[in-house]
Amino acid sequence: MEFSIAEITGALGSYLWPFFRITAMIMVAPIFSSNFVSARARLLIALAASMVIIPTIPSEMPQVAPLSASGLLIIAHQILIGACMGFMLQLLFNAFIVAGQIVAMQMGLGFASMVDPQNGVMVPVISQLYLIMVTLLFVTIDGHLIMIQVINESFTTMPVAAKGLIANDFRDVVAQASWMYAAGVIIALPAIGSLMMVNLSFGILSRAAPQISPFTIGFPMTIITGFVIIMVTLPLVGEHLVNMSDHMLQMARLLVTRDG
Repeated sequence: MEFSIAEITGALGSYLWPFFRITAMIMVAPIFSSNFVSARARLLIALAASMVIIPTIPSEMPQVAPLSASGLLIIAHQILIGACMGFMLQLLFNAFIVAGQIVAMQMGLGFASMVDPQNGVMVPVISQLYLIMVTLLFVTIDGHLIMIQVINESFTTMPVAAKGLIANDFRDVVAQASWMYAAGVIIALPAIGSLMMVNLSFGILSRAAPQISPFTIGFPMTIITGFVIIMVTLPLVGEHLVNMSDHMLQMARLLVTRDG
């Protein structure tokens, strides 16, 4: 059997360009991008996902040499598309980290930090509690499989071509950072309101009875009240995760359905 250069190039490109988009999303998306998942494991996961997804892609790949200028441009577009989709899903987890930081600061536990294994930075222990719970819930609701489904659908809504995301799309991705902080405040809102009332009560007490030091009973009561509020509101974290996951996955779909 003899194959022409065009046939070999087309076969190589049909697997190479989708692989770059899938790999970029795997490298950036939550859970897969964690520091406890090695780069070799991520590549193996991306390769396995590519072997499953690529045969189902309905659109034809452009007949361009992968190492040509046009081929490198296509590779760059695929990396940007996958990285932006993974980054938007990463904001979902960061919203709960922000919520934990707000609650920890309100409780007076902002100094109690530990290394976040997902991002490799120091975060309050309350953020770590939320992150561990959200990660387990995300896997339980098959969020990692939905991510692969979304990247598979992207090849239909935004086929592999020499064009990809436009400036407005990148602006929309950056705008989701404000949604992340707003979502974090919504999650932490019960703790913010309750602990504010506790601090206000001790402020009034210190003015009414100056001989009572608010530092003696104020800090312990604030911490105890904070843990009680976390215990009461923790069952709502799953509901927040489902609603926010649906929102962010819809935004990821809209990102790749616009005409770039």
